Amino acid sequence: MSDDRLIVALDLPNALEGLQLTARLGDAVSFYKIGLGMLTGGGLALANELKQEHGKRVFLDMKLFDISATVEAAVRGLAGFDLDFLTVHGDPHVVRAAREGASGSNTRILAVTILTSLDRADLDAGLMREGDIPDLVAERAARAFEAGADGVIASPREAAMIRALPEAEGRVIVTPGVRPEGSDAGDQKRIATPARALASGADHIVVGRPVRDATDPAAAARAILAGIV
Repeated sequence: MSDDRLIVALDLPNALEGLQLTARLGDAVSFYKIGLGMLTGGGLALANELKQEHGKRVFLDMKLFDISATVEAAVRGLAGFDLDFLTVHGDPHVVRAAREGASGSNTRILAVTILTSLDRADLDAGLMREGDIPDLVAERAARAFEAGADGVIASPREAAMIRALPEAEGRVIVTPGVRPEGSDAGDQKRIATPARALASGADHIVVGRPVRDATDPAAAARAILAGIV
């Protein structure tokens, strides 16, 4: 089985295309991310098939945010799919509700700090308080850990700061915004190479387009893994 530090994002419109990509990847990849974009295209059915029939690990990236009762109910339902990771926004009330919803399951709750596609100008436009993004990310991570998060989602550029937090001991750091050397950044603004992300303290890296769009996706995945040994 492949090194599960690499999580491949199945950023595709439907479960059929997602399953086709996983077939091409075969044993090169053992961990997959299914996001909101595939939810209405059979994403939950694909998550279940990958877990139950193919023995893969699954990260459901829903980034839930709502009142506590709704988050708790949603997480309780989703935890029934035997997910490995499930994301919610890192606001403490959301994290606490998600932890309650996941109680009794093996699903680990990961809190989103600040999306890797955002920069300071985006935060200003959204009326987020002043401060450097790394400092805000570290503060949100600490509060999420205190609220019970099993881990956080953050860009590779903030991984080291989060790993240094006392609250981060034993917690998981997952970094999207990872691009192999020479890859197009796409819509990500705070990126790093796979090796740099892991060296900075990440436990898992999420890679999408550089694998999905490769002529040989399995070879692309293996090349990434070869670079992080």
